[in-house]
Order: sequence, then structure tokens, then C-alpha cells
Amino acid sequence: MPADRSRSLRLKAGLMAGAAALALCATGAEAQQTQPVPVTQPGADGVPPGAVYIDAGEATRQGDIVTARGDDGQRVFSRYRDHTLRAEEVTYDLGQGVASALGQVELITPEQAIIYASRLELDADLRAGVAVDFATRLEDGSSLMAATAVRRSENVQELNYAIFTPCPICDVNGPKTPSISIQAEKVVQDEALRAILYRNAVFKLGGVPVLYLPVFAHPDPTVERASGFLIPIINYDDGRGLSVETPYLRVISPSQDVLISPQINTRVAPLLNLQWRRRFADGTVVARGGYTYERNFGDFDLDGDGAAESSVKFGPRENRSYVLSSGRFDPEGPWRWGFTAERTSDKTLFDRYDVRDPYQDNGLYYGDSRRLITQLYAERQTRRSYLSVAAFTLQSLRVSQFDPVTPALNIFEDDSTLPVVAPLIEARWEPESPVLGGRLRLRGSAVSLSRDAYVGAPILRPELIPADPAGLGGVESRRITGQLDWRRVLTSPIGLRWEPFVDARLDGYAIDDLPPFMGEDDATLTRGRASVGVDVSYPLYRPVGDGDLIVEPMAQLSASTRADLDPRIPNEDSQTLELDQYSLFRMDRFPGYDLLEGGLRFTAGARASLRWDEGRSVSLFVGRSYRADRAPEFQAAIPDDPSRIYDPSGLASRTSDWVVQGEFSPSDRIRGWGHATIDGNGDIRRAEASVDGRWGRRNLASLSYIVDRSNPVDGPLNRNYEFVQLAAQQFVYGHWGVSVAGIADLEQDIITRQEVGLVFDDDCFRIEVGYRRDNTRVRPTGPSDGIYLRLNLATFGGTR
Repeated sequence: MPADRSRSLRLKAGLMAGAAALALCATGAEAQQTQPVPVTQPGADGVPPGAVYIDAGEATRQGDIVTARGDDGQRVFSRYRDHTLRAEEVTYDLGQGVASALGQVELITPEQAIIYASRLELDADLRAGVAVDFATRLEDGSSLMAATAVRRSENVQELNYAIFTPCPICDVNGPKTPSISIQAEKVVQDEALRAILYRNAVFKLGGVPVLYLPVFAHPDPTVERASGFLIPIINYDDGRGLSVETPYLRVISPSQDVLISPQINTRVAPLLNLQWRRRFADGTVVARGGYTYERNFGDFDLDGDGAAESSVKFGPRENRSYVLSSGRFDPEGPWRWGFTAERTSDKTLFDRYDVRDPYQDNGLYYGDSRRLITQLYAERQTRRSYLSVAAFTLQSLRVSQFDPVTPALNIFEDDSTLPVVAPLIEARWEPESPVLGGRLRLRGSAVSLSRDAYVGAPILRPELIPADPAGLGGVESRRITGQLDWRRVLTSPIGLRWEPFVDARLDGYAIDDLPPFMGEDDATLTRGRASVGVDVSYPLYRPVGDGDLIVEPMAQLSASTRADLDPRIPNEDSQTLELDQYSLFRMDRFPGYDLLEGGLRFTAGARASLRWDEGRSVSLFVGRSYRADRAPEFQAAIPDDPSRIYDPSGLASRTSDWVVQGEFSPSDRIRGWGHATIDGNGDIRRAEASVDGRWGRRNLASLSYIVDRSNPVDGPLNRNYEFVQLAAQQFVYGHWGVSVAGIADLEQDIITRQEVGLVFDDDCFRIEVGYRRDNTRVRPTGPSDGIYLRLNLATFGGTR
């Protein structure tokens, strides 16, 4: 070890104080090693093949030896085979075809790679050579330096007593110790293997040795991806114990790879995670899956004393697995198609094993949080038309009733109550030319839904919900819709904007398996609605100091035939409604087709915006809608008390909820927005707000709030919520800081998730170690405390 240590010290001194490292700091140039392009024609600079151009203060020739030197501090400039060479002294042996350079050497290849050295020798083909005090910067910003470098061939470069670092090695004061580096006795950069190989490698953090490996290898940083181990994921959980996930990426081909990521746990059986990715000429497929053979585990009352024991195993050993797959294909032409396949054997498998990102939007339709979707879809889109055809099923992982003692006994939403949707068709078409001076749009929609189990509210209207639904099957429905929408924009000379519109819609329904007390098992229904109206807006502008103020009052008046909302039509797609400054003025404000509005309606609102100082702004919108008659059909049965009804939409009375929406950005470091719907009594039905702030270079914080008070009756089926979420990061000394994150459930008066961590981040290397507590009621293990470690390395990637 003393000899190794002395070599390490000599290496560091030779590299970090040498001319090559200084050259990297001075220029910041990017570099990479690539094969030169053979020269058969004169280059762009006019130098013929085999000729040498030299610009020097002094040049001498003795036989075949040509020597050039600079003067007055200027280096020799030479060109050969599209290579540029600068140095204090350059020597060419024309007979042997060997070039050597001495002092502040800089070689630029035709590919614009730059190599620095104090001494450099190259052969006639510029494919082999020797460099002293070698340094180069790879295309991703990584630096590779060595006491000596020998280019054995056009593909292999050998470096002795070398350092590789993905971090900056310079600051305003010159060379500095990199945050992360790999120092080795010998390094071989093999361009054919596209890898960098190390012998006697020492890993250093901030210049301090932390790990020694006799051999080590990693992909060349110019490689987009290569086989090898990725950064492990380490954490601690009460249920699983210490958990280490070690991902291994196997690159099968440039278009295909496999990720094998076993999760090793100290308290439960391992979970094997797999991912296969394949890129085709016109699309991609990603298939994820996981498997374990283990008993269930969580908080469970084993002895029946009314108190749950923490993190115990119960039940038999079973095969437990999940599949998360998706594919998207976009062949040439207007058509594209795709699929998702998402299923899990256990409702809480993702929670128990902390599976990464299980709920993703990978298809035409999204299963929503804690719902998995399996779908097949196709789309056709042109400039004037759109068509989609899809079919899907859902698997729910949502809790419908929480167990107050034993979270492992939570009752989950029954998958048989969810519909099978096949098919779901959406179409839109617009003619090329204006119609009566305006835009005409034709829409079509069709869907078929079937379900096995009975579902009452909010699918069925209150008058269709029986007192005893035991033994009833699910109501099935099929719908087809056609709609015409015409609109024209007119602007008066004073800037008043008029938009007259006409809307006509026709729906047809076929409904099966109605509740027996209705006296009929199935029904075929049709309904229609015709509407005319006008949108009016009048933007007003006024300069205010160094900014401008825009006030835009707007209104809509519409008259429609009465909407025939037959109580036998189930409400499948219009159960929720988010009124905002845009949807408030739509003719169809419900997101789906099962509910529609009619009658005489007037909507008014105003938007004010103030902008100043290059991007600073604040805006506010306030609006409300009025109708001639009440719409009791929009009321729904309360899930916990079907004998009572409530208005979840805010549109059932003659006046809608107030819509208040605003944004503000008083500087480029602070921004926020908010949105609320407020009923006629001044009570908030739904609201959400968020504020983001940044100060310093890396300090930041985000605070958000969301609330839903639409359901007036408490109970296990009540889905009211109120959450506050905070995430912040503050650096307190140099690259050291603290991070905090948390989610508070104000409805249940608990903090569902919280994290506190210590952070080191210098833009190249980030490590975060902290404490995490998960108190979500979905978890079968109840509250879980653990330690987490997150690591991100430049070039090598990171953990979550």
C-alpha cells in the first residue's frame, strides 16, 4: 500500500497541477475519441492529401526532419489530413511519417475532438501515438486524464495512472478536486467494446478514497446505454425490513434491452422485477412484471384481542405477481394504435413492496390513481378529422371501507362493479370550407358498457335504487350519439367580439337488466336537444405604469329545448364536474354524454390581467351561470344514505356555483395559482391552490392545497377530502442542505406521508439520506417508518 499510495499522490500532483488539466480549465472544450475519416481529396482548407501546412515563427529542415517553433508566445499552427495541431514545437519525420509536438500541445480531429498534452507523438495515419500529461473532455462533459496515454490502434487507447470524473474539475480559481472520480493504475478505452476498463481502481468522494476494486468497467460516456449494473436502491421499511434493489441492464441490441431488478428484503421473500423494452420501426413495447412467493404481511390482529400486531405475516404462501405493459405504434399514414395490459394478484402488492410508478398514463385512456387499465385502441387523425376506437377493462386497488384496527382487512372496491367497455368510439369531422361564414363541426360517439355486479349511486338515479339490492346484477347500457356544432366569430369596429352558435344533438340508448321494481327488464330510449346562442366578449386595454391592464367582460346567452333526462339512463361518464373559466361557457359542461343541459341559460364572467416588468403578472376570473328552471335531474343519491340526495355538480339549482380562478407571478422565482367553486351560501364546494418559490441558486419550495366538500353526509363511502402538500429544499452551508416533504390529510387529521433528509448536491453528485414515514390508510402494514437513500451521479444515473 505505501507504493500504491505514493503513486496515487504523484498521479494527482502530475494531473491536477499539470499543463493538460490547466488546458481543460482554460478552454472548457468538449472532446471524444473517434476514428478519423480517410482523406482522398483536398480538405476544406485546401491542403492536399499527404501534405503538411505549417505556420510558425521559425522552421528548419535537416534531411527528412522538419522542425517548427513558435515565437513571441505564439504556438506553431499546422494542418495535416484535416487535423489541426498546435504546440510550442512541432517536428515531422517525412521519411517515417511520424509527428511529435512539445509544449502546450492541442490536437483537434476532423470530428472536433480536442486532446491536450505536454508531449504528443503520432504515426503517419494518426491512428497510434503517445501522449504525456494527457487530457480530454468527452462529449457529455466528463474528463479523462492520465500521466501518459498510448493509442495502440484506432480503437484502443491505454492510459497509465489515470483519473476519470464526470464532474467539473475547474472553477474560477483554476483546477479543483472533483466531487467524484475514479483513479486507476491503468485505464483502457476500447472504442470497439465501447467501454472503459480499469485496473486497481480507487473511487473517491471529494478526493477521499471510499472504495477499491482490482478491476472495474463502465460504458464509454458516449454510449447511450450499455449492459451493466445500475445504481442500487436502498431503503428500510417496517414490513420488508432492510430492502436492497440491484438493477442489472442487459442490452440485447440497439433496439432491445432487459432490466432485471431483484429486490432483496431481510424480513420477507425477495421480489423479482423484470422489464423488457423493444423499439420497432414504427413503435415501442414496454413490458414490466414482478413475482414473489410469500405470505401476506402487515398489521394484523392475530390473537383477536382487538389490537393489531405490527408487521406480521399471516395467511398461506402464495404466488404473487404483477404485469404492467404497454405498446404504442405510429406507422406511416393517419392511423396509430396501442395497448396496455395492467394487472396485479394482490390489491396491496405495490404498497407492500414499494413498486416504482405503477400508475402511469401509457395509453389512450388512463385508469386513474389506484386503478389499472387493460386496453386496446386505434386512432386515425387528419387535419380535419379524428376517429378513435377502443376497448378496456379496469382493476381497482381502491379501498371502499377502511378497517380502523387492522389495515390488512380493508375492504376494496369490487372489480365486478366496474364496467367492461367494448367498444368506445369517438369521431369528429370538419369540412374544409366555412359554412355560412363559420366553422362547422360534426361529432359522433358510441359506447357499450357491461358489468356483472350491481352498483347503485352514483350510477343509478335515486328513484331507481331499490331498498334491498341483494342478488341484483349490474345495469348494462349502450349509447350512440350524433352532434352538430356551428360557430362564427364576428368582431365589431370597436373591438366587441360576437360568436353566434348553433348546437344540435341526438342520443340513442339501449339499457338492460333494470331493477325489477321498474316493471321492465330493458328499455330503448332516444332524446335530443337543439340550442342557439351567442358568446360576447369585450377586451379592454389600458397602460398602467410600466405594464398593461386587460379587463375582459364576457357573457353567453343560450336557448335550448328541454333536456329529456330519463331516470332509466345510468350516469356512467358525468359523475364529476370541474367548473372553471373555460368549462363554465361550454354548451355541454359535463365531461361525458349521460347528462346534458337544456332550457334558457345566461352565463357571465370577467377576467382581469395585469402584466409588468418582463413576465410578471397577476390575473383573476370570476363567473357564474343562471338558468330559467332548476335541474333536479343533476342531483344524485348520497352513497352512504341513498334515501337522500345532493348536488355534486353545482348546476342543479337556478344559479350555478361561483367560479373563482387566478394566477400570479410577481417575479421569475415565485408563481402560484388557485381555483375554487363556491355555492350560493358562500361555502367552498371544491378548491385547489399551489405556490412555488425559488431563492438562491438551488433553494426551492412548493406548497399546494386541495379540498372537496361536495358530499354533505359523513360515512365510509364519503369521498370528501382535504390535503396539504409541502416540498422544500434549503442549502445551509456550501453544497450541504436539508429537504422536507409531507402530505397532511386534514379530513382525517393525520400526516399521511413525511420525509426529512440531509442533502449534498454539487451539480455532479447528489446524495440524500433521510427518514420517511408512510401513514396512508391503504397500506396493510399501517404506519411505516424507514430510512431512505437516494443517489444521483452524473453520467451513471441515479435512484429515485
